Amino acid sequence: MSPLVVVAHGSRDPRSAATVRALVERVRSLAPALDVRVAFLDLSDPPVPEVLLRLHHEGHREVVVAPLLLGSAYHARVDLPALVGEVTSRLPRLDVRIADVLGVAPALEAVALDRLRETGVDLADPELGVVLAAVGSSNATANAAVTGLAERWHQRHGLLVAPAFASATKPDVPAALARLRAHGARRLAVASWFLAPGLLPDRIAGLAGPEVPMAAPLGTDRRVADLVLTRYAETRSSQVIPA
Repeated sequence: MSPLVVVAHGSRDPRSAATVRALVERVRSLAPALDVRVAFLDLSDPPVPEVLLRLHHEGHREVVVAPLLLGSAYHARVDLPALVGEVTSRLPRLDVRIADVLGVAPALEAVALDRLRETGVDLADPELGVVLAAVGSSNATANAAVTGLAERWHQRHGLLVAPAFASATKPDVPAALARLRAHGARRLAVASWFLAPGLLPDRIAGLAGPEVPMAAPLGTDRRVADLVLTRYAETRSSQVIPA
């Protein structure tokens, strides 16, 4: 069975890496026969090449890499393939297959809504306005996925929702709050489209202000761990061309 390397972005905030490691432990608990490792693209250790080289040294020749990313943007399309390619160019017999990102999966939508409910807000409140906060990207398709999620929440759950981004694009949190108020929202909350706590979620919370409750990140919920294993299984069963 091919080992699984779960790859997260990495952060200067130690809470982020701690959450990722706890999530990986949950993945291990759900699949005890599977060799699961953790690696980071940047800012946290161990880096992706180090983990892949270690696996090769241990005798593995097939590896599945699962990006712990919510959007298919630069990190998924460029950074991770480049790091994998750096290793496989030196070790051509090492077959590394990159799984799809977690993406806007229904299971993650459900986790995000549960986190929002945990703040104490009433999702049936017609005067509630929800900011759906995400990282933000220079990739328009990745941003559109978040906007589409906000639209689905409005259509399926009757929520008044406005997307907001922490970086790279607009609208930002103040603009999203203003839009919600202009549409009649009298009570406000922030839904978190982040996997782990860190600097960007803190920035969102600071911009929203202490009077606006912000949901916790998706974190170590079992549904997140299950999705990681689903991406692993999909990659193992597909005919994906090795990186």
